[in-house]
Parts: sequence; structure tokens; C-alpha cells
Amino acid sequence: MGSRADEDHCKKIAAAAEGFGLETVMRVGSAHKTAVHVLGILQSYEQEKRPHLYITVAGRSNALSGFTDGAVSAPVIACPPPSEAFGGADVYSSLRMPSGIAAALVLEPANAALLAAKIFGVFYPDVQARVVEYQRKQAEKITKDDAELAQA
Repeated sequence: MGSRADEDHCKKIAAAAEGFGLETVMRVGSAHKTAVHVLGILQSYEQEKRPHLYITVAGRSNALSGFTDGAVSAPVIACPPPSEAFGGADVYSSLRMPSGIAAALVLEPANAALLAAKIFGVFYPDVQARVVEYQRKQAEKITKDDAELAQA
């Protein structure tokens, strides 16, 4: 996260990710204010042999997502916190990345975790099974709601 102000948003992502059986770690670092610190964090994770990805959470000028994506080979998911600053226009800093920077943008915390689970699910059948079960429950709720409305 870019600052501790993003912690509540990160906790939502972590809770959803843990529901899919994913381990999460939260760290704080600003691409603008502590670039060397962020690079140190990223380099330590990049040296790990186990598969991983990054979900970046930074508002205003979201340099953290592009900075992270440019420094790592693992997938990066940008999930900026909601903001009314600038009429919500600060989300544009997450939409357009420079050439060669491919951070995915997902605005809902639970959906960022779902995308992470789908990525890991390609290689881990237990994670894929949790994704399938999650999707089944989502579909079941819609069809139940439809049946109730159809009988009304």
C-alpha cells in the first residue's frame, strides 16, 4: 500500500484472498516518497522461489502500480482505494500505463482477490476449486432471487 491510509482497503483484499486459501502480506511503501524502500521489498519477494503476485493499493497519483510492474516479473493487480478527490478522476492514473507496463486494474477489493485466485488457480487445483465454488454460490444466489421474483 502507498500509505497506512490504504490499510482498510487492503484488509478487504486480504480477507477475500484468504477466503480463496491465498496467503497475504501487507507492506507500506511509496513510489514517490520511498522508492528505494519499495525496490528493496520487491527485490526480496522476487528472489523467492514460490509463485507470487502483487496487488498494489495507492490512490491519487498511482505510481506504485506502474513502478511495481516495471520492477518485477510477477503479475501486478492495481486496486486503488475509492476516492472522491478530483471528482474521482484520480483513477485515470491507474488506467493508462506506459508501454511495457501491464498492471491489471480492478477497482473492487474482492474482485482483485478473485483475479489473484484465478491466476493461482491455473497451477493450484485447490485454489481453482475454491474459485469454482465461489462462482457456483454467486450463480445460485442469482437463480434463487430470480425464482423468488418469478413466483411473486
